[in-house]
This record gives sequence, C-alpha cells and structure tokens, in this order.
Amino acid sequence: MTGMHPKVKLINKAWYPLRYHDEQARLWASQARFNVVPAGRRSGKTEICGKRKLVLKALMGGEWPDWRGFAAAPTRDQARKIYWSDLKKLVPTSLRSREPSESHLIIYLVNGSEIHVLGMDKPERVEGIPWDHGILDEYANMKKRTWMQHVRPALSDRLGSCDFIGVPEGRNHYYDLYKDALSQAVWAAKTGKTPEWDGFHWISADILPASEIESAKRDLDDLSYQQEYEASFVNFSGRAYYSFLEQTHCAPLSYNPREDLLFMFDFNIAPGVAVVGQEQYMAGRHKKKKLWGTGIIGEVYIPQNSNTILVCDKLIKDWRKHQGRIFCYGDATGGSGGSAKVLGSDWQLIKERLWSHFRIDQLFFRIPNSNPRERDRINSVNSRLLNTKGEIRMMVDPSRAPNVVKDFEGVSLVEGGAGSIDKKKNPELSHLTDGIGYYIWQEYPVKKQYDEDVGKYWK
Repeated sequence: MTGMHPKVKLINKAWYPLRYHDEQARLWASQARFNVVPAGRRSGKTEICGKRKLVLKALMGGEWPDWRGFAAAPTRDQARKIYWSDLKKLVPTSLRSREPSESHLIIYLVNGSEIHVLGMDKPERVEGIPWDHGILDEYANMKKRTWMQHVRPALSDRLGSCDFIGVPEGRNHYYDLYKDALSQAVWAAKTGKTPEWDGFHWISADILPASEIESAKRDLDDLSYQQEYEASFVNFSGRAYYSFLEQTHCAPLSYNPREDLLFMFDFNIAPGVAVVGQEQYMAGRHKKKKLWGTGIIGEVYIPQNSNTILVCDKLIKDWRKHQGRIFCYGDATGGSGGSAKVLGSDWQLIKERLWSHFRIDQLFFRIPNSNPRERDRINSVNSRLLNTKGEIRMMVDPSRAPNVVKDFEGVSLVEGGAGSIDKKKNPELSHLTDGIGYYIWQEYPVKKQYDEDVGKYWK
C-alpha cells in the first residue's frame, strides 16, 4: 500500500509508496481508539503506523486548536534515532510554523498542532500535557506500568488514541495487551459496535524479499526467527540454551597454535571463569559442506575464592605457548566485586597480567561500551548453535571444557518471564555461557544496530 489514505496526495518525496499489504490497509482504516500491532522486523509497522499516521493526524488536527501527538520508544535516544529525522522530512517546511526544537524534539505545525518525540525510560515525561494521539514503539521493552500509570491518564482529557507497535518479547505485558485487544474486537464485532481496541499482525515474509527471509533463517535459531520475523509471542521457558544438544554439539576439536585464539571473560568470584575458543570447521557435522564456526576448546573454572588474577594465571599456564594473536572479549562493566575493589578494574588487571607474558602486539581487547540486553545475547548464542536451516556453527570439546557443557545444559530461564536467566536457581551456572555470549554478540549478533523499524538495529 502507499502508507497513506488513497485520497491523500503525495505531500513530498518522503511520502514514497510502500509495498501493499491487506492487514496494513485494515490498520490504516481502523476506527478503534487503541490499536495493538505486533509485526515482524522490517515490515513497515513503524513507517506506516508510527510515522505516517502520526503526521497525517497532526496535519488534519482535531477538536482542539492545539492538537498534540507523540512518538515514544523505550529510551529517548532510541526515540530520536527511530523518529526524529524522518518526522521532520514528512512535515514539509511550508507546513511548519517555526523551526523544530532540537533540544525538546518538538515539531510545530502552522495549524497549531505539535508532534513530540519522547523516551519512556522516564514515563513521567508524558504527564502534565493533554494528548490527542500517541505511538508506543517497541512497547514490549517498556516498563509494564508505562501504559496504565502514565500514558493512559494523559489521554483522558481529550479522549486521545494510542497505537502500540513492535516485536514481541516473550509473553509479557505486550502479549496480555494484544490478547485483550483481540477479545474486545471480537466482542465489538458480535454486538455491532465500533471496537475501542483492535489487534493487527503480519509477518516479515509478507513484505521482505524471499532472499532476505532465507538470509534471516541462516542467521537465527527457530524460536528467535519466530519472535523477530513472524512476531510470535514465543513462550521462552525451561532451558536458556535450548538449541544445545550434547550428541550434536560435543566432539573433539582442533587447536592451531598459529591461528587467532579467543579469551572470553565473565567476572565472578565463585566460580572464577573464562572460556577459550578458536574459529574452525565444525568437526564433520555437515556432510555436504564445510561450515566455519566457533569451537570451544578450553575453559578456566575455579570453584571458590577466585579473582581476576587467578583466572589470568590459569590462562597463561594453559596457553603460554600460543604463537598467534589473542582476542579478549567479555563483560563491558569490568566487574564490580572481588579483586577490582582494591587493585583496579577487572579489565585493567587482565591487561596487566596477560601483558606480563604475551606480547603487546599479540593481545587485542574487544570491550564494548555497554552490554547487550540479556535476551538478545541468548538469542545470538542459540542462533549460532543451530539456525533454522539446521546448521551448527558452535561446538564444544567436552574433554577440554566440561563445565561449559554443564552450563549449556543447565542454565534455565525465569518461569513465566520474557526470557531472562534465572540466576537464583543455580548461582554457579551461567557465567561461562555469559562469557561466550559477549563474544558471539559482538561478532555474530542476531541484532547489531537499529534498522528502519528500530532505528538501524539489524545487521
């Protein structure tokens, strides 16, 4: 579809035609006050429901001379990346009353309307102003209280409307809202009334080229693909690393002293851990073709009274003769406990200790500015273990890394949650796989940066 009402003429070049889809057309024509729209990645939900619908409503105005609408994301930085530049392009300069406020993220229209861009990391931002319409983008990642305690009361004065869009994050508050919307829409249809709530859904395969869908299936495991590209409310429960099976992911692996070696850290005292890996062919798991993947060929596991220095000493003892480069990955925070309290940050200790043995030009540190969301990190590891094409791109040598195997088999998720790790069930688990996850996220992420639906989010 064009992404605008068929009677609306093309306003400027930013209103380029969009690919047609029946469910999108139904959403565009919806008379419901509140629309809940879980849809697949890169399938147009933000462009159509978020940006274009919001701008047209602002251009048409309403009962109040100072019509106000907002586009919101989980954080202000996200909201700016997703919306700000595109909204300014969608509103021609001839229809603005003055220059947009770059500090407050507000666009002013000649008819008195205002379009605001907000972050819901502080949902109080929406309070104190009567609103006519709002967009809650990536709603599944917002706090549960955002809607009922903050946004909903702010819409009451003017009987404002709101659309909830994004990809599911397990069966959390977004799932509950979607189910309630569908049930209310069914009830309204039976009684012949206009629904106050309605639900809409479409998958990425309806919009994206088949080649892109095939590429996504090679990158993602089955559950991650269902959630991200089919917008399914996947119930993440049980094992965190459900893709891992000992009979398919464990085998003797090779080690090449001249190739790149990987040290993967997670900072902990009991146990103190690190994982050692090397990229290599996957031990004959694919008869028809050789697939390159991540081989886990070693570990450090000190059950009690450990610290960063002891972990590094064990790595030096086991890998002191390595001739190739060594790349270090791990927790961006650097650890807040243990040896770091007295002697410096964990990353400082690692650098000083490893540089005492390995050459400076042999060691490289890949430390990100911040850690990924836990769910995204887990999804990336599961997708590396087994994608929807049945390809295995991570294996473990069980004789060299037995505790990594235990971690993959034993780490569980919080029951009824959106896929977060249950750290309380067995405090000794998850640290090794956390370290692996930091590496996989950086080099083989399910997500890396925001795309057009989430501000350049995908690879």
